[in-house]
Amino acid sequence: MTTVTATATPVPPPPQGGETYRLALPNTASAAKVARDFVTSLLGVNRHRGLVDDARLCVTEVVTNAHRHTHTSLIRVHVTVDHKQATVSVADDRPWAFPVPAEPVAVCMGREQEGGRGLMLVDSLARAWGFTIYGGRSPKLKAVWFTLAEARNEVAG
Repeated sequence: MTTVTATATPVPPPPQGGETYRLALPNTASAAKVARDFVTSLLGVNRHRGLVDDARLCVTEVVTNAHRHTHTSLIRVHVTVDHKQATVSVADDRPWAFPVPAEPVAVCMGREQEGGRGLMLVDSLARAWGFTIYGGRSPKLKAVWFTLAEARNEVAG
């Protein structure tokens, strides 16, 4: 499920009883690795080890997009975790650069196109994903978010 909203409040809303974590990163080539390690640590501490691999892939794609396609000085990572799921949101200051999944196979002069398929990966792994524009009439930020959830019997005890 993909959701697009324009609002002044976060989407999706944080789950009740969930914990929220935030990280602000400089827009550098190492931002994806730092965000990946941050999310991995949070999921381990919160007993969602089964989500780690998918979360690492998804956060890498979304942070890399913010790094490559915006001139934002800070990439903001917001993670909300509860006992059922985790939602990761990555914000940048380019609200009108909408994320769009590329076609599965793009061929250019006989070769597959490199890049552009990261959001398709997020779409295939996440329970839901979308983006939110913040700031009303004068948009300031865009946040691309995804939610991952484990089957009940996979939650680590």
